[in-house]
Amino acid sequence: MDDEAEIYDGVRAQFPLTFGKQSKSETPLELIHNATRRPAAAAGKSSSIKPNDLPSISSSSKAWLDSLRNTKTPNSNPNFPRDDVDSPTVGSPRPTDEADDGGAMIGPTRPPPGQGSGEDGDDDAVIGPPPPPPGWAQSDDEDEMIGPPRRPPGSDEDNEDADNDEEENRYRIPTSNEIVLKGHTKVVSALAIDHTGSRVLSGSYDYSVRMYDFQGMNSRLQSFRQLEPFEGHQVRNLSWSPTADRFLCVTGSAQAKIYDRDGLTLGEFMKGDMYIRDLKNTKGHISGLTWGEWHPRAKETVLTSSEDGSLRIWDVNDFKSQKQVIKPKLARPARVPVTTCTWDREGKCIAGGIGDGSIQIWNLKPGWGSRPDIYVEKSHSDDITGLKFSADGKILLSRSFDGTLKVWDLRQMKAPVKIFEDLFNHYAQTNIAFSPDEQLFLTGTSVERESTTGGLLCFFDRAKLELVSRVGISPTCSVVQCAWHPRLNQIFATSGDKSQGGTHILYDPTLSERGALVCVARAPRKKSVDDFEAKPVIHNPHALPLFRDQPSRKRQRDKILKDPLKAHKPDLPMTGPGFGGRVGTTQGSLLTQYLLKQGGMIKETWMEEDPREAILKYADVAAKDPKFIAPAYSATQPEPVFAKSDSEDEEK
Repeated sequence: MDDEAEIYDGVRAQFPLTFGKQSKSETPLELIHNATRRPAAAAGKSSSIKPNDLPSISSSSKAWLDSLRNTKTPNSNPNFPRDDVDSPTVGSPRPTDEADDGGAMIGPTRPPPGQGSGEDGDDDAVIGPPPPPPGWAQSDDEDEMIGPPRRPPGSDEDNEDADNDEEENRYRIPTSNEIVLKGHTKVVSALAIDHTGSRVLSGSYDYSVRMYDFQGMNSRLQSFRQLEPFEGHQVRNLSWSPTADRFLCVTGSAQAKIYDRDGLTLGEFMKGDMYIRDLKNTKGHISGLTWGEWHPRAKETVLTSSEDGSLRIWDVNDFKSQKQVIKPKLARPARVPVTTCTWDREGKCIAGGIGDGSIQIWNLKPGWGSRPDIYVEKSHSDDITGLKFSADGKILLSRSFDGTLKVWDLRQMKAPVKIFEDLFNHYAQTNIAFSPDEQLFLTGTSVERESTTGGLLCFFDRAKLELVSRVGISPTCSVVQCAWHPRLNQIFATSGDKSQGGTHILYDPTLSERGALVCVARAPRKKSVDDFEAKPVIHNPHALPLFRDQPSRKRQRDKILKDPLKAHKPDLPMTGPGFGGRVGTTQGSLLTQYLLKQGGMIKETWMEEDPREAILKYADVAAKDPKFIAPAYSATQPEPVFAKSDSEDEEK
């Protein structure tokens, strides 16, 4: 036991004493949130369209201070005359024996020696800072002043600042702090947050889905599970069920998958027969999916859209066939892809964005079919990437590749109420989201090739129908999907490009709850001695096949090529006499021919003889001296009696 204790102490001495301690982080929350605070240029007032950013010093005051630092002005204070001063003092000057620095002094000075008490000092000694000289308050130059000039009360700038502050307090957009959930190697194209706000799903063009849990995640922000639904297919959308116990995964394949909360596969939907022309007769989609959403109320129903030109409603308990097939209305018969789809708040209405630029809406009622209740032709000039209903069912938002966001009134769909332009979009998954109170709606923008703004998150006022704020997410990556979680009061935005991808979470420690606040404040577990494993080196080569060096690939390949069974090499044709069980190509190559020739049963004169004569010449011999069957029946067989011809009787 003593030896074991000594060995353990020797191993333990190689590690710091902090290893293995599970003490909580002593870093205050204020410092933690300061580390995640966004730059001033990307948060707060600076992101507003009407900025209220005034410099700390006005331009005239700054020029005046620079002139004070660079010029030499004699001291005008009569109490302490100074002849060897390099630069003026602002405020009360210091005594001559201490004024050895060349910089300007601001604020009261210390009294000179002998001025601290009335006994040692003179009768005229000044107690405290000396009074300013006459005329100090009113300088010769009226423009010289310290700090920004005061604005007159009731000026326009005061009113504008008050309006801006009132607007920001009204919207209360939580953008002061930011964290990024990383892990993907390409742009993050799908995002889903469960209704409790505890788990986040992110899907990417790198074919993977990552699962994050705020309750179990520390400040390293690592995912607890990674999935690859379909190999080689991009993840296009993710959607939680109303009970948050399952989620739907839509990829570029024709089959959507259902997973449970922990990422285990529950099933995948059926794929249809691509050779059946009528899509209503197929049991599933026949081309790649474009979008999919879970029903907002019913936990057994999901909706998917596909490039095959159909929308389908599924029952998650039956993966073999869909419940309903919806074929959109088209100007001419063709297969036009359905680029996106969505439910309304109550799940009683379906909207679909069609590849020809139209928006079609179906009301789920008894006896409803594929004929849309609302049909808006050429609503966009390019493919539609996102649709979103408002909670009251009065407004529909649409996002498209044409760089616009359109606001539609569902009571009058002939023309959009408002069109927001110059919102660049290069991704088919770019969506729109509402704020929890639906006063605002937001969407992301893509990065242009020669643009200097980067990927932005744009906020719009629903009542005024105007752009409220732009928040910079990434200088080089495009913003694809966004969401504003009502319980957490945190904004999620996915971004990325061809080489990286991440999910940005914007929050405010004073406004937001749980979510990012929980995991940011949790320090990672400190490493213990048990976390380290020494890998011993075994110096015993060729003792077991496990430790032998693998043979070179070239030798192995040559050996396989020489083996006719493994190489599947076809047999070469024979050019001479046969060998190895194979018959050669000599005259009469068949084995039976060879044996019959040797026995004399085959003669080479058969080509010259008449076959009839050759057979008949054995007729007499067969009758007189039968060799095969006839001798066995010669004693018992009667003589054949042939019937005589009755032709003469018939003639008579």
